[in-house]
Amino acid sequence: MSTGREVDEPRFRWVIVTAAALLLGMAMGMLVNGLSAFVIPLEIHFGWNRADVAAINSFGLIGIALGGILMGFLADRISTRAICLSGAMALSLSLLVAAHADALWQFHALFFFAGAVGGGALFAPVIALVGGWFHTGRGLAIGIASAGQGLGQGLVPYTAGHLIESIGWQSAFTALGVFALLTLVPLSFLLMRPPSVGGRAPQAPGEVALLSPRILLPALSLAVLGCCIGMAVPLMHLVPLIQGVSGAGAEAGGPLLAMLIAAVAGRLFFGRLADILGPIPAWMAATAWQTALMLGFVLLDTMQSFWIYAPLYGFGYGGVMTGVLITVGALTPPARRASATGIVLAFGWAGHALGGWQGGHFFDMTGAYFWTFANATAAGAINLVIVALIWMALRRRMAAGSTSDLPQPS
Repeated sequence: MSTGREVDEPRFRWVIVTAAALLLGMAMGMLVNGLSAFVIPLEIHFGWNRADVAAINSFGLIGIALGGILMGFLADRISTRAICLSGAMALSLSLLVAAHADALWQFHALFFFAGAVGGGALFAPVIALVGGWFHTGRGLAIGIASAGQGLGQGLVPYTAGHLIESIGWQSAFTALGVFALLTLVPLSFLLMRPPSVGGRAPQAPGEVALLSPRILLPALSLAVLGCCIGMAVPLMHLVPLIQGVSGAGAEAGGPLLAMLIAAVAGRLFFGRLADILGPIPAWMAATAWQTALMLGFVLLDTMQSFWIYAPLYGFGYGGVMTGVLITVGALTPPARRASATGIVLAFGWAGHALGGWQGGHFFDMTGAYFWTFANATAAGAINLVIVALIWMALRRRMAAGSTSDLPQPS
């Protein structure tokens, strides 16, 4: 006798997770911190200062923030596949055109477009889609999908650095654009909605309605703003920091790659931890780990020390965004999941943009990276306080018996 589990949990859900992981790896690996490998080459070629070059990445992240809101609302209403196809084309085209850009405003405009239409379509809708396919083990599934993103954030700048050394920064943009076109478009065709059960989208056992959006969404958004200001700094400035300390070239991307490989394990670990303890405690644990180790980067002075320290930091860092994504999904009804994810993550991408820009700004002011990483540490601490307050408020509601509004562990 069938229990309906086969209908509720189709095997195809793992194809969705795999496609999402690969797609996020390329797309977000390029947009979140792939430009870190281009910082010094563009400085040298054009004579721009570091804040202006870092702002190229910031414009892309602001684009993701704004585009993610619109694409999230659209994904709740039309095909995620169509949205992702448009995003794949936009990102690929932007990279190909960037190879021929020769003015700062052109880079700013191109990466804003790549973020708004490309990244906006290829993050919030995809994460919401993955969560919609799972009744149980949603934390692990989102952890796997976001692990693909984390791996891409290591591989893309590492690969880009070697491409730049071999064929120059312009040809490197072209190669990345062609590769994006050949991979993201086929992967987008695999992304389809989960089957409905009884006329409704599936929902995880024990998952319940969202707390008032007027209270919860602003609180989550402020918390995500803080965590992403912090995490953006190593993502964008670790490679230039290592190059300045050690005099290394493309090999300076090695510790960043090691950090983001460790982050893959962190995303899986904290995703599973969220299934056991709940999403908010897992998010808090990862945030505390990331914040505690942030400032240590400026105390290092050898390539070997960066190789050792970066993966230690990366394991905790990897769990932060996984905790964010699972928490938003757990507190959001399926019909509004993509739009809510887009709204909250808009503040996350704004935080990434601000964190990356302030890193370059304070380096230009002081000639060193101490205040860059100190500001990142302070932002992480603020995030941790806000998340703790959210959790305490939810616990008080639970103690008062208001369980109808609370997320329950799956």
